Amino acid sequence: MLIGIPRESKTGEALVAATAKTAAELAKLGYDVVVESGAGAQADQPDDAYTDADIRVGSAEDVWHSDIVVKVNPPTEAEIGRLLEGATIVSMLAPARSPELIEQLQTAKVTALAMDAVPRISRAQSMDVLSSMANVAGYRAVVEAAHAYGRQFTGQVTAAGKVPPARVFVVGAGVAGLAAIGAANSMGAVVRAFDVRPEVAEQVESMGAQFVSVEMESEVSSDGYAKEMTEEQQAATAAMYDEEARAADIVITTALIPGRPAPKLLTAETIAGMRNGSVIVDMAAANGGNCEGTVADEVVHTDNQVTIIGYTDLASRLAAQTSQLYGTNIVNLFKLLTPEKDGQMTLDFDDVIQRGVTVTLDGESMWPPPPVEVSAAPKATATQVLPAEAAPKKPVDPRRKWYVAGLGAVLFWLLGTLSNPQFVTYFTVFALAVFVGYYVISNVAHALHTPLMSETNAISGIILVGGLLQVGNDNLGISLLATLAVLVASINIFGGFLVTLRMLEMFRKD
Repeated sequence: MLIGIPRESKTGEALVAATAKTAAELAKLGYDVVVESGAGAQADQPDDAYTDADIRVGSAEDVWHSDIVVKVNPPTEAEIGRLLEGATIVSMLAPARSPELIEQLQTAKVTALAMDAVPRISRAQSMDVLSSMANVAGYRAVVEAAHAYGRQFTGQVTAAGKVPPARVFVVGAGVAGLAAIGAANSMGAVVRAFDVRPEVAEQVESMGAQFVSVEMESEVSSDGYAKEMTEEQQAATAAMYDEEARAADIVITTALIPGRPAPKLLTAETIAGMRNGSVIVDMAAANGGNCEGTVADEVVHTDNQVTIIGYTDLASRLAAQTSQLYGTNIVNLFKLLTPEKDGQMTLDFDDVIQRGVTVTLDGESMWPPPPVEVSAAPKATATQVLPAEAAPKKPVDPRRKWYVAGLGAVLFWLLGTLSNPQFVTYFTVFALAVFVGYYVISNVAHALHTPLMSETNAISGIILVGGLLQVGNDNLGISLLATLAVLVASINIFGGFLVTLRMLEMFRKD
């Protein structure tokens, strides 16, 4: 089958659906690939780059008469008319918001696969173009904000005075929001962020930002997307948005609801109360914007000198990198669609990914797809009536622990009285060692457990030496215990060094 890569017709679009590298990977799957001349010029992919990769460069007519046409933006009505009947179009289609586009694809009797409809499941992450685009866009949003802000992000103490760091507030902690947090934090800004999904707080803090909490009832997201807020939640967050925006130098909004217009989060009153020179980057501008006053693809300056940036092509402003990421997503999808690597695309609707991206099939509408269960969705448990024999047990008597402690003290007194005089000394050392070891290990972060294991091989060495000294003891029990201690300590020592060696090899250059 022939795959065609056309030049994007959207005004100002710099992306291309396949770079020379990803086009060559499609060819390895058995496909013939033709790229329209000049399609990748703005993404640092000249025609020579394709020909050097043994990819044919042809005319627009060659591309649109292909069996499969792969592009970035949704096809226009004129482009749909150029498709062959029975052909396949693969691109971002926004099917939930474009019912008229689905009708046009049906009329043309083509198969349409929406790259922006990939299910949010672990197996599909390598094909998720929304994440690829959002990651680049979040980074670029900070770059645009820094340019418009006109001041440095990091704080400094100089001979001329103290310069405070910029304060950045990020609304939404999805892929774009986390990328923006990481970029702003790396530039030295003080970053604060909020998301209606409580489960992302740890991710925000891991990126170096402070999560802004609001007292409200919220549930864990079942599909990875934020849900539309209730009136109570909107009331609880409105005051927080106003306070944070007025205190921030830069606000980056990323809040979106699948298939719905973007929610309005920053009111005109809030923007009017922001400091002169503040910057807002509204990443939801394409869907109506999160701010009152946002104009798509334009920069607006308010009366109080607040700059509102409504660019919808943030990812396209880093065209070379974004095109490579998008092309890689395409390759990963076609690896799934071409299991035999024979250049023949095969749709398998038993696969939730292939079913999820299919919008039309030979002119028949397949949208919307059936819902997909994801790992993030907690399974609902039905309320069960317990039989009498399974009734909840009575709470444990709190005095029981005192009884156990008293019994232990009596047993220890008896052992100390009846056993060898050195028993108390040995047991005291043993007890202290247990307590010290427990508190040392339990207070170490989980991320440090492997290095800690490697560093504490010396402790196992002490155990090994002690065991060797007692192996020849006349007491058979002591000798057996010493032999066991030598065996376990040896395993721990050699195993620890092997783990350390493997860790070092991970960081060693070829």
